[in-house]
Amino acid sequence: MKMNLKVRNSLLLVLTALIWGIAFVAQSEGGDAVGPYTFNCIRSLIGAAVLLPVIYVLDKKHYCKKDLKDTVNRKNLLKGGVACGIILCIASNIQQLGLYYGASAGKAGFLTTCYILLVPILGLFLKKRCSWNIWIGVALALAGLYLLCIKESFAFHFSDILLLICAFCFAVHILVIDHFAPLVDGVKMSCIQFLVAGVLSIIPTCLCDIPSMGITPWIQAFGNLSAWIPILYAGVLSCGVAYTLQIIGQVGLNSTVASLLMSLESVFSVLAGWVLLQETMSPKELSGCALIFAAVVLAQIPVKSHKPEFISQN
Repeated sequence: MKMNLKVRNSLLLVLTALIWGIAFVAQSEGGDAVGPYTFNCIRSLIGAAVLLPVIYVLDKKHYCKKDLKDTVNRKNLLKGGVACGIILCIASNIQQLGLYYGASAGKAGFLTTCYILLVPILGLFLKKRCSWNIWIGVALALAGLYLLCIKESFAFHFSDILLLICAFCFAVHILVIDHFAPLVDGVKMSCIQFLVAGVLSIIPTCLCDIPSMGITPWIQAFGNLSAWIPILYAGVLSCGVAYTLQIIGQVGLNSTVASLLMSLESVFSVLAGWVLLQETMSPKELSGCALIFAAVVLAQIPVKSHKPEFISQN
């Protein structure tokens, strides 16, 4: 992979992390307003709708290199979109529940980025190798997560456990994208995954959010501008833009390096929570943030190896 393309894709993933980091604030506010499942349902469907005109323009300009008349390309697109959509639905709804049950935007951002540890571990089962600096980066990031999350009681809250399960799901999501991204058109796969995630989220919305809130208060919640601002941010930017940038940016990058870059969302989530929600963090927690940031920087340092670094073989 050419270095300039690798740098471009790395920057796309940093931009993705920035959008996602701010989105934790939107998720915290929007989930409280309309319910966690409702929020994810609507934002996913908005994300799919936003990408439809983009796909139309790209097709008109002939930017898509994957011909959907080809049966293999069409099957890969459908399988990739549905698989990513199912995993995204599970991961995002569990994440939203973690926020709903009291996790701060900053803490949720850092716990979610535990996928940086899980991606290389799961990757070992797929025969994906990482250089020594990446493993050190993972260890530093894990130490940072410890400083952030473990208090004197050495116990996790229920919201912490939910967010760690969410991190596992996002690790699987990253590896699934790593498999399908080189095979399909990224924007179309992103659109399909949001449509699938949005449709599936209708089920818990009807079973959980509406009965718990009551149909009248649930409907009235949508008349509040404070509910629509976070929904639109999460739908248009976090879903429509950021997840599409993730699919494009991951092409050709080591999946663990990609996960470390995207883990910067944790740093951005803390900054966004501090600026927008007046959340504060202790010196210990800020030290954890610094360690994770150092881990991301370390993972980007080129390391010579006698063995070729893993790049997706798909």
